[in-house]
Amino acid sequence: MIEVYTDGASRGNPGPSGVGIYIKYGKIQKEELQYIGEYTNHEAEFIAVIKALEYCREHFSTEIISCRSDAKVVVDAIDKNYVKNKSYQIYLDRINSLTNIFPYFFIKWIPEKQNKRADILARKALMNQN
Repeated sequence: MIEVYTDGASRGNPGPSGVGIYIKYGKIQKEELQYIGEYTNHEAEFIAVIKALEYCREHFSTEIISCRSDAKVVVDAIDKNYVKNKSYQIYLDRINSLTNIFPYFFIKWIPEKQNKRADILARKALMNQN
């Protein structure tokens, strides 16, 4: 099973945004960060999950994916397959299409304090924006 931690960070709402992804697979640990442009904080959180799933599709397509996020709006949207704010529907659709390739995918909400590594990476992506 692959453990995936995601976080998005925005300076402003909308504003410059970055994503952080921390992946644990046995003893292997992988960190990804990326500046993504101008987004709201919620959009950055959705995009972080998308980027993580795209990475997992390339490297772990036959594995069970356990995703963790401190973004309740994202976790609830994925769990319920429903978004109140219809502007997030495009992100949910993309997530659904990506999760279909894995044998099993689940997402869990975690408190911010349990998501420190992904948070640090997302903030670092903001500082290194290019």
